[in-house]
Amino acid sequence: MNTENVKLDELDKRILTALQEDATRTNQELAALVHASAPTCLRRVKRLSESGVIARQVAILSPASVAAGLTAIVEITLDVQSSERWVEFELLVSGEPAIQQCYRVSPGPDFVLILQVADMAAYHALAHRLFANHANVRNVRSFFSVVRSKFDTRIPI
Repeated sequence: MNTENVKLDELDKRILTALQEDATRTNQELAALVHASAPTCLRRVKRLSESGVIARQVAILSPASVAAGLTAIVEITLDVQSSERWVEFELLVSGEPAIQQCYRVSPGPDFVLILQVADMAAYHALAHRLFANHANVRNVRSFFSVVRSKFDTRIPI
C-alpha cells in the first residue's frame, strides 16, 4: 500500500492520535472524542486502514506477564555488505518471533535488533541459532535491558 499519496487533515490527525492512545474505543466514543459524527469517523477510519496509514491494530502485552522478561538490543555487523546480503539477513531475522524490530542502520553496525526472550538461556539459544551459525555475521554486540524507563508505540502526528 502506498501511504505517500494520503493527505491527512486535522480530523484524520485527531483520529490517529486517539486510536494510538486506545484503539478499543467504540466508533461512537471515538467520534465524540475527536468532535466528528459517528458515520464520518467510521468512513475516515476505514479510509485510513485501507490506505495503509493504519497498518494494524494490536494488543500490547506486558513482557513479564507472558514469560518474556529479557529485552536485548543487538548490533549486528555483516562480513559482506551488499544489497543481496542485507536482504538475506533481513529474511533470516523476519522469521524469528522473538525479534520484534530490525533496523538497517548507518553508520556503525549494519543492523540493530530488538529482541524479547524469556531469559538468558533463550537468548543464547537464539544467538547461536541465528548469528553464530550464519557465515556472513562478523560481529554481534548485545545489550540487555535492566530497567525499561519508557516504552511507547505512538508516533507523534
